[in-house]
Amino acid sequence: MSLNQCDDPIAEGSLAEPGGEIALAAGAELAHEPTLTGIKEHPLREMVTIAAPTIATMTSYTVMQFIDAQMVLRIGPEPVYVAAQGNGGMLAWLFIAIVLGMTGVVNSYVSQNLGAGRPREGAAYAWNAMWISALGWAVLMVPMIFLCPMTFAALGHDDELRRLEDDYAQIMLFGGLFTTMARALGHYFYGMHRPVVVMVAVIAANLINVLANWILIFGHWGAPALGVAGAAIGTVLGTLVELVGPFLVFIGPRYAREFSTRVAWRPSLRHIRDIARIGWPGSLMFFNDMVCWGYLMVGLIPKAAQAAGQDPVVANTAGWIGFRFMHLSFMPTVGLSIALTAIVGKCMGMRRPDLAASRTWLGMRLGLAYMGLCAIAFFLFREQLVSLFIEKDTPPEARTALIAIGSQIIIAAALFQLFDAIQILLSGALRGAGDTIWPGILTVVCSWTFIVAGGHLLIWRFPDLGAISPWIGGASFIISLGCALLFRFTQGNWRTMRLVHDSDAGPDSAGPTSGLADA
Repeated sequence: MSLNQCDDPIAEGSLAEPGGEIALAAGAELAHEPTLTGIKEHPLREMVTIAAPTIATMTSYTVMQFIDAQMVLRIGPEPVYVAAQGNGGMLAWLFIAIVLGMTGVVNSYVSQNLGAGRPREGAAYAWNAMWISALGWAVLMVPMIFLCPMTFAALGHDDELRRLEDDYAQIMLFGGLFTTMARALGHYFYGMHRPVVVMVAVIAANLINVLANWILIFGHWGAPALGVAGAAIGTVLGTLVELVGPFLVFIGPRYAREFSTRVAWRPSLRHIRDIARIGWPGSLMFFNDMVCWGYLMVGLIPKAAQAAGQDPVVANTAGWIGFRFMHLSFMPTVGLSIALTAIVGKCMGMRRPDLAASRTWLGMRLGLAYMGLCAIAFFLFREQLVSLFIEKDTPPEARTALIAIGSQIIIAAALFQLFDAIQILLSGALRGAGDTIWPGILTVVCSWTFIVAGGHLLIWRFPDLGAISPWIGGASFIISLGCALLFRFTQGNWRTMRLVHDSDAGPDSAGPTSGLADA
């Protein structure tokens, strides 16, 4: 279905204010911008049109993570399997995140070019983001495959946990090429306001993942029972499907004809520099988040548990259970944030920061409402939620400890839900405008102050708190970051930023926003 058929004001290049009234009369023209049409549209419909598929995509990822964890849980009654999957995945994503943080700005460049009337320029950013992904895989992920055993041994994990962690992390790092290329290409479709392409691919990938997990974890259909390693293989196979589908659309005849997607396949230093110029803070921020949260999960929680006389493996597992529910709350909000990046980027390409601001506040209201409901659910049903991840054959003592520790963690998560919504959504909006350096540096400073330093301080000063003390530090980080990004956005420096300038490639012959049909 065409976005034009949805009467989307942003897709048409029209300028609708929050109340749905036209900002400029039909036929008026701004310098270097497309002619404005007289379409009237409520902004909520526009937001839903763009955001619903991205939210569905992120929700699909979350559901898949839940299914993965549930299937791994059924390998046996010991809590070690869930902990191994979480720890191994965290190490792999530590290096995958460096590339993903860099290439996420493709959304910003593509959407701003779309708003400025140059949609064909976006294809070069997609290709060069995929080249960056391939380089990052070769330089960062391949060497780490061989260093995983040394890394987990240095953390002092027991032999069984370490063996399972190694298997999961190494397989995920091998598949990191597919993951990074798929996400880079996905940001092209988000920036073009075509998120349905990614959504369909992700849903198909998740179905493949479930089937592969069922076969490889438990040994169905004559396959060997690979356990945790089978879950990693299933995830990699699903990610490959996630890449292949959108790539075939991207190089297909329709996109090649309308947006010249086959022309710009060669590496371009100009586009690589553009991506690196505003992408490095996102790379630093994403990598830093994985380091700090990974250290909280793998290092601080066991240390805090030992200080309070708790079982470190049980505490680590309870931490990953809480983390799964955090994903349930924030991943749909991440989808809304990606949509805000695309919408704000297009508004900025049209030189309409006022529209960008109004769309951001609308997205904020939606995100706060959703995560507020999550906070209430976390608080009221915390014990029942934790029980979903406890195998029925788990020994009673371990079950009691898992519920007690996990419930405390979920309460901590409930306390910062609204601030998490603020920081996720404003990060996306600022990224759409090209404001990445200040938020990136701020995130690094706050995370090391509250998660790492604060976590150690709490363990030292209040050892009886046990595994909950690092989560208090994590909650403080999210609350402080949310408040700081709110200040940054309201300060308004982002309003004067622009990634696309008049000296860039000239307007596309296809017109600024014409022919934008969903694939």
